[in-house]
Amino acid sequence: MSAPEFEGGCLCGSVRYRVVGEPLWAAFCHCASCRRATGAPVSAYAGFRTDQLTWMRGRPKFAATSEGVRRGFCADCGSHLTYEGARWPGEIHVHLGTLDQPERIEPTGHAFASERPPWLKLGDLD
Repeated sequence: MSAPEFEGGCLCGSVRYRVVGEPLWAAFCHCASCRRATGAPVSAYAGFRTDQLTWMRGRPKFAATSEGVRRGFCADCGSHLTYEGARWPGEIHVHLGTLDQPERIEPTGHAFASERPPWLKLGDLD
């Protein structure tokens, strides 16, 4: 049986990627940094080994958004694509919303749930 493949990219199509293999994990992140970076009340990520990801078209621009953290985004449309943190060496975290078929990976946990806005109601937390 072959390894699963996932493709995705930014809103304008300037940056496209492929990841091959099962994700290491998938979760929602509620931290204030992710909220500010994405403009969304919660982010959903899947973690992969860095060597599982290939940039197929274009390359993201990277911003160091806090110590030991860099976020990848499309320089043309601004779509947030990836997160990399020194706390997780060798991993790249892909925003599930940028996958062509995000329904194929279901988040199974929550990070920084105590930081979520109180008006955000999620069935498994409330």
